Amino acid sequence: MIEYWGHIVGVISLVLLALFIGVWIWAWRPRHKRVFERMARLPLERDERPDVDDDWNDESGQADGSERR
Repeated sequence: MIEYWGHIVGVISLVLLALFIGVWIWAWRPRHKRVFERMARLPLERDERPDVDDDWNDESGQADGSERR
């Protein structure tokens, strides 16, 4: 088993390298540009969920603005 260990590790390394290059090529295909641009803007967009309270008070840590007791 020890005499083949280098070959096994080499094959695994080549498979992982080929997988990495394949994913990289897949991600850079022109048809994915629109989706990736949309995902890049997601953190900058305001969350429009009605259950989120916009009056969060950072000083007190209370959502309603009241002081901690």
